[in-house]
Amino acid sequence: MSAAPAPVGEFTLDAADFTTIARMTHAHSGIVLADGKRQLVYSRLAKIVRRRGMSGFADYVELLRNDADARREAIFALTTNHTKFFREDHHFAHFTTHVRAGLIAQAERGRPVRLWSSASSSGEEPYSLAMTLLGDDKAAGTRLASRDVAILATDLAPHVLATASAGRYPVAMARDIPERYRRTWMSKEADELVMGPELKRVLAYRRLNLLESWPMKGRFDVVFCRNVMIYFDEPTKARLIERFAELMAPGSFLYIGHSERVIGPATSAFEPVGQTIYRRTA
Repeated sequence: MSAAPAPVGEFTLDAADFTTIARMTHAHSGIVLADGKRQLVYSRLAKIVRRRGMSGFADYVELLRNDADARREAIFALTTNHTKFFREDHHFAHFTTHVRAGLIAQAERGRPVRLWSSASSSGEEPYSLAMTLLGDDKAAGTRLASRDVAILATDLAPHVLATASAGRYPVAMARDIPERYRRTWMSKEADELVMGPELKRVLAYRRLNLLESWPMKGRFDVVFCRNVMIYFDEPTKARLIERFAELMAPGSFLYIGHSERVIGPATSAFEPVGQTIYRRTA
């Protein structure tokens, strides 16, 4: 099959430069950029080439070879951050019906409750998880938030983590949030939705590359890793699932994206219990 033509625009992204960028991106983030992604790479990176005052992609690729900060900037630009509140809402329905009560009982017994949104993007997923955990009873939710309950929210890109940490979103995004949660945990300021302090109390945002070492030592009761593995090759997916299994308590739950699946040696460590929902076995 012939290579896709170079994107037409202000600069030229030829096959050799695209291949170099794709290899660097895979090495540092695990993301696979097939030749069909050439136009996407051009559109995401051309603005950086322009801002840096470079003559074209050849000079930019040379910079990427020698400048770690420039490589990180390129990977951040290439990272897809499409998300919304309560995306794939069947996961939150399952969490409410089958998981939440057990976690509340665990917290009431004085035991730690730990959840992880491993590709949190701009915060919609972890805030959705926090609202679902705390529920729509303000007094009960506030009491739960005062227990040893924490939701770790991690992402590769610091700019989306900054948005998440601020906890302010356009009012138009309210349509994706159940009214009972919006009424309980949010306020409106001008044209923004502001996340309540109880939600922020249980959330901790950290930058993390899923391919690199993880500082966490404790066991998680719930892990969300949704619509991330679609960008990885099969060995990277398999290793990631294996690493999740190592950090998950028996009986804990893993939620993945609608077009993803558990593969590799750690498959035996999970049993399917719903649509793209898996339970960690003993």
